[in-house]
Amino acid sequence: MHDLKLKVGSPIEHAAIPPSPVLQVNGLCFHYAQGAVFTDWSTRIPPGVTLVRGGEGSGKTTLLRLLAGELPAAKGDLEINGVKLVDQPAAYRRQVFWIDMRSDAFDQMTPVAYFASLHALYPGFDQVLLADLIDGLSLTPHLEKNLYMLSTGSKRKVWLAAAFAAGAAVTLLDDPFAALDKGSIGFVMRFLDGVANHSSRAWVLSHYEAPCTAPLAAIIDLGE
Repeated sequence: MHDLKLKVGSPIEHAAIPPSPVLQVNGLCFHYAQGAVFTDWSTRIPPGVTLVRGGEGSGKTTLLRLLAGELPAAKGDLEINGVKLVDQPAAYRRQVFWIDMRSDAFDQMTPVAYFASLHALYPGFDQVLLADLIDGLSLTPHLEKNLYMLSTGSKRKVWLAAAFAAGAAVTLLDDPFAALDKGSIGFVMRFLDGVANHSSRAWVLSHYEAPCTAPLAAIIDLGE
């Protein structure tokens, strides 16, 4: 069973009270035809930025899809702020932002139309922040193009802008720096630095190393 490893800083005289978890996973079981990926796996994801790391085929993307409620687990409970996926699936998913970065499901939409479609799903969608994200990720020239017309990197920037503006309690990001230009990588890293100390929201991302200079809230190490 993989355990969440809390990031530890310098020794202090009195241990700080850990924050309440945003997302709790209890007894998760999931397997593909070729074998088990998670067996009786549990963890608690606190506010801030959590890194999911591991070797190729270790289950990083699978874990994010399970946390999103996109993949059905064979067993186990997933709970965000007291809402359990098994009891209230729609309410649970409204608290999670997840999109497969390789998705072509929205290819006939423009970024503007895609962003507009998210307002009904995420009541906390921040239109002011979205404008800053569009500027910071250099998306303005692409806003009226259908998504299928965009390069892989530009399309991924659309997903990142949506993820950061959605205002979800849990935001899941699968290898968020892939195919980005250097300037956009720096912008995303600065954004993650800025949310690393958030008191009530969690950003969970798969990557092979720490994605920002601010301390991570937690590390989930899936091994090699």
